Amino acid sequence: MINIAGVISIVLFYLLILGVGIWAARKKEAGNDSEEEVMLAGRSIGLFVGIFTMTATWVGGGYINGTAEAIYTKGLVWCQAPFGYALSLVFGGIFFANPMRRQGYITMLDPLQDAFGERMGGLLFLPALCGEVFWAAGILAALGATLAVIIDMDQGTSVILSACIAVFYTLFGGLYSVAYTDVIQLFCIFIGLWMCIPFAWMNPKVESLSSMDVDWIGEVKPSEYWYYMDYGLLLVFGGIPWQVYFQRVLSSKTAGRAQILSYVAAVGCILMAIPPVLIGAIAKATPWNETGYTGPYPLTETETSMILPMVLQYLTPDFVSFFGLGAVSAAVMSSADSSILSASSMFARNVYKLIFRQRASEMEIIWVMRTGIGVVGILSTVMALTIPSIYGLWSMCSDLVYVILFPQLLMVVHFKPYCNTYGSLAAYIIAFMVRISGGEPLMGLPALIHYPGYEPETDTQLFPFRTMAMLMSLVTLVGVSYGTQVAFMTGKLAPGYDIFRCVVNIPEDVERVGPDPAEGEQMAVLAGGSARLYGSKDESNGRVNQALEPDDDMEPGCGVGGGGGCSVLGQLGPHVDRQPQSSTAF
Repeated sequence: MINIAGVISIVLFYLLILGVGIWAARKKEAGNDSEEEVMLAGRSIGLFVGIFTMTATWVGGGYINGTAEAIYTKGLVWCQAPFGYALSLVFGGIFFANPMRRQGYITMLDPLQDAFGERMGGLLFLPALCGEVFWAAGILAALGATLAVIIDMDQGTSVILSACIAVFYTLFGGLYSVAYTDVIQLFCIFIGLWMCIPFAWMNPKVESLSSMDVDWIGEVKPSEYWYYMDYGLLLVFGGIPWQVYFQRVLSSKTAGRAQILSYVAAVGCILMAIPPVLIGAIAKATPWNETGYTGPYPLTETETSMILPMVLQYLTPDFVSFFGLGAVSAAVMSSADSSILSASSMFARNVYKLIFRQRASEMEIIWVMRTGIGVVGILSTVMALTIPSIYGLWSMCSDLVYVILFPQLLMVVHFKPYCNTYGSLAAYIIAFMVRISGGEPLMGLPALIHYPGYEPETDTQLFPFRTMAMLMSLVTLVGVSYGTQVAFMTGKLAPGYDIFRCVVNIPEDVERVGPDPAEGEQMAVLAGGSARLYGSKDESNGRVNQALEPDDDMEPGCGVGGGGGCSVLGQLGPHVDRQPQSSTAF
């Protein structure tokens, strides 16, 4: 029987979130439908809202459900996500937030396309897109399973309803709606879960957490040290190159504030993990066959993935569990909406505009983005309902983000003169092949290479092959860039072989897209020791930047030294001079 009181509580939570989302959409400047206004809330997110929305980058449905599950199945020492993601926010703040915000980029892919060209940027968009879509799908699937457990609501209905609400307010308000609903959703999660903990803890069926029979701490065996380290590094550095994070960084008023938000959000991540950690420990101390639970015992993998909603249902009174359930639902939407906005922003700007329609108007880009929001929402919903191993898909994509995107983003932000498009493509292929060769049990993908420590019974690689793939990708990026630079600059390879036109065979001219630069405001940004120009209304080589609006008396130019916007296939049109990608560095 469907639980009417539970349905009412869910509907009230959803109406609250929807109301806040629509109210926040009204904060958008009337008539201003620019990329910055919709994708980055006009770079005007304040400190209070900024802290909440930055924390909500990782604190969502998957985070709280996954933390409770990790405590129940493996113990506290294996619950790496809270500490890993907190550290990723700290390192992101130290090494990436300031330079990215100072340059005034609009998406995470901007510096990559700036350095390697539009089409290589399009290739790098693929792992980023898949990561966002599969993440949204995974948490929507988790929500459907949760509601099915607690209020007997049909899984399909709950997933579709949640996706529709998230898409609806994101469509109208962009980042304004996402940011302001994050505030409400984090409050819901924190208050809802803390309300449930005393009732669950005091349940007479729950044993003492200090009992010797209850091992909720866990242990790491010596044979698993490398495996443990591999996952830790994956969370810390693989948690940086995500558009959901840089969306928040780039929407900050200043570069300094972007750093502060990252550090405070790292503390928020740890604090928000405390309730699900306690719920997981309480679940571990519960003999489930003595409660109202009637499923298989010991719990199978299907049940352990829903351990948090099971604690809410069987160990707390009904009225309390509905608050907790509302918290879980809110958590899911807080993750889904930002992933949907991130994926559609990157597609509209970095694929549609910079590759296919460089002369597209602001309004056209916004409508493409809005269409993208709908498409990504539908894709995520369909996957959540049809693919059984959705977390396996997301796990694989997050690995690809770590091994492919992290080394390339690190190089273009800090060592731009030392890499070019040839190195980028070679590093992409190497990283992809090495990661795929390690297999993925969750997807049923067999291991092609059995690294040292391979366990055939569980099909587990104990060797840190993900980190190895990332390091190989980094070395390949620098090595191939250096090799091609030397080969072309010394004349060992004729200029005609420079097919990507980024070392010596550079088109004499570079297309200028948009109105006369004299109409726009210009700014010189130093890159690789030479002046790099960005215009607020001008676009050079398909690269637009609306965040920087300085003096209008400077002549337009295009990047040198650091690879400024090397187009993979070259471009034609009215032109300016351009120099090799990496000549100053090598």
